[in-house]
Amino acid sequence: MPPRKLKIELQDWEGTRYVLTVEGRLTREKITALLELVERLGGVSEEELVFRPAPGEMTLYERLQLIIERYFPATWFTSREVKEVYEQEFGEPVKLSTVSTYLARMAERGLLVRAGPASARRYRLRAELAPPVPNSRF
Repeated sequence: MPPRKLKIELQDWEGTRYVLTVEGRLTREKITALLELVERLGGVSEEELVFRPAPGEMTLYERLQLIIERYFPATWFTSREVKEVYEQEFGEPVKLSTVSTYLARMAERGLLVRAGPASARRYRLRAELAPPVPNSRF
């Protein structure tokens, strides 16, 4: 049996990004131990873990959604900003009009909040879909 590779990426509520990669013979015990570590690092329960396909197997819509969740979880952003991050992350060009179309669809489906006129359109991940904000002392 060829060696297996498992990669887990997560981001905690402070914005710290963790990338865990395991290569070799993966057993159920090793995967369980890794998931327990992930839970301790990010406070994510096993039920909340979402396993995504590799980026090469994802549709453009899914890759754009991944970019938004990873880089813009709680901030306003523009189509141009998503385009720039997409090209940097995936190393392939994408038209600004294509990104704008997909962001509009995400807004129509309730994933994003849209604001501003067409010439200065901004988007934000819907509040209930964004990661929790840490408690403030003030």
